Amino acid sequence: MTALATGTRLAGLKARFAPLFARIAQGAAERDRTGELPYQAVADLAAAGFGAVRVPESHGGSGATLPELFELFVDLAAADSNIAQALRAHFAFVEDRLVAEPGPGRDKWLARFAAGELVGNSWTEVGTVKVGDVITKVTPDGKGGFKINGTKYYSTGSIFADWLDTYAERTDTGKRVIAAVNRHQPGVELADDWDGFGQRTTGTGTSTFTDAVVAEEDLIDFDTRFKYQTAFYQQVLLAVLAGSAKAAERDFAAELKARKRTFSHAAANVAAEDPQLLQVIGEVSAASFAAAATVQRVSAALQGAYETALALHDGDVTEIEDESANDDAELASAQAQVVLTPLVLNAITHAFDALAASATSVSKNLDRHWRNARTAGNHNPWVFKARLIGDLAVNGTELPRVWAIGTSI
Repeated sequence: MTALATGTRLAGLKARFAPLFARIAQGAAERDRTGELPYQAVADLAAAGFGAVRVPESHGGSGATLPELFELFVDLAAADSNIAQALRAHFAFVEDRLVAEPGPGRDKWLARFAAGELVGNSWTEVGTVKVGDVITKVTPDGKGGFKINGTKYYSTGSIFADWLDTYAERTDTGKRVIAAVNRHQPGVELADDWDGFGQRTTGTGTSTFTDAVVAEEDLIDFDTRFKYQTAFYQQVLLAVLAGSAKAAERDFAAELKARKRTFSHAAANVAAEDPQLLQVIGEVSAASFAAAATVQRVSAALQGAYETALALHDGDVTEIEDESANDDAELASAQAQVVLTPLVLNAITHAFDALAASATSVSKNLDRHWRNARTAGNHNPWVFKARLIGDLAVNGTELPRVWAIGTSI
């Protein structure tokens, strides 16, 4: 694929989804204010083929590269960062199937994505679970199938999904697996009980499985999971941060342009012509540009990991080369996280300096941009990443690509 062809395809994808993103943006502030979940918006995206953007054209998708996908993701996050984050698990599962061994099982999933089916997330155990333990269990039902039982939290996007990407442990083999659970069945209960001050409408909360059915073909050995998964998951959050900065630039600029009031000691009689206030918006715009450019750099590293994974299947690269590409993607996403979290948060905070007390009005809901960015930035704490990056730089210690969360005792 040449650079020109890639650019042409990206332009076409942007033009295709721009009207839908614009409609999503129109209702974003009100949804955030009321807590209304964006069922229709997510359904519209699925119907328009957004969930199949990465699926090859030969299988009914758009065949987008990872840089193209995340360009679109930043645009979607600027429209509504909640929806972008709600689709995080879906695109990670798509990515895993793209690098899976070719065959009927892979083709089945690609067909589901092309048909508009979406995947949600159910990974994190609830309660005082020790780091590394998996309480959710998959058990043979004696009839050739399996049953899954357990409770998960932080199930982002699951309430909008058709399938649940669920991290579990088999009782018969002790193997860790991804159980792809059909959510449209008895035994699956989803709750929108996330109570964070940001990302309120991501459809996040508790997933409960009570003897829910899982086909054996939908049990995926976790050890075969795509190796750049943590970098990919982080990249979605980076796109959310970049989109939040872009949205803040858009909304605060519009507020300043429309502002009728000014101060006796201001630098201009019209707020929209005040050089100090224009400087603030300019600085926010520059931060938005830097955030989007950083996302592009991480996308390039992820694309390298994806292409190397395919080449490994074909025997065209070595395991060492594959590991190196995955390490590069992990490092890029970690470095970007350390930079973008404070950059975007500070930029959105600074945006309020372009306006006055009225900017804090609940009816305007401008604070949602900061709340959403702050919440996205609290995933996978960046302070740990900064230390690990330093350890790599000083001592050559590679970053971990898979980690777990739980109690320390």
